[in-house]
Amino acid sequence: MKYPIAKYKFNKVVLGATLGLTIAFSAGTMFADGHAAHAAAAAVQTTAANGAAHSIADDVIAVGKKFMGVRYLYGAESDRTDAFDCSSFTQYVFNQNGISIPRSSRQQAQVGVYVPKSQLQAGDLIFSDTNRDGVINHVSLYIGDGKILHTYRVGIGVTISEFEGSTWDKTYVTARRVIPADASSDNGQSQTDQATTTDDKESTDMNDSGLFFY
Repeated sequence: MKYPIAKYKFNKVVLGATLGLTIAFSAGTMFADGHAAHAAAAAVQTTAANGAAHSIADDVIAVGKKFMGVRYLYGAESDRTDAFDCSSFTQYVFNQNGISIPRSSRQQAQVGVYVPKSQLQAGDLIFSDTNRDGVINHVSLYIGDGKILHTYRVGIGVTISEFEGSTWDKTYVTARRVIPADASSDNGQSQTDQATTTDDKESTDMNDSGLFFY
């Protein structure tokens, strides 16, 4: 039986439209899948980079915590582990994780990248002017949850302190991130000079908490 010409043309149009929609839908699906795959790959790379940085920060903090209670000594040599001052401590724990930073707190405040106080992450360095004389004289390691790991004052040594509202917060000057964003690709190596200058001699002025800060 032969279809009438009009009906044949109608079926042909419907078939063509159906095929067109099918092709368009398939192409759209392939494009969407490709875009999703690209986005997923980018997300994986970003997560990996962040994970590497966070892993190094965790390692730096873990090294520092091993020295809890180790005595404070102004001007302690860079390779000493039986005593630290604030900047020899931070220099040592970063160096143990492949990141080279200068010796003094003022020099350390010039390396890495600036971090606003509101965006501190574990592994960042916090710099303070505890003498309130316009000169950075203390560095501490932010470990997250509003706490810092650092050393100060003979009789206290390496310890963990609350940051918010503390003297180090009230005399805050700046913060720096010295863990490279691409730490996984360069093994965390920082292109900074190893300086041997120590911080200024500790202050003998008491702050409002009745403690000496160095």
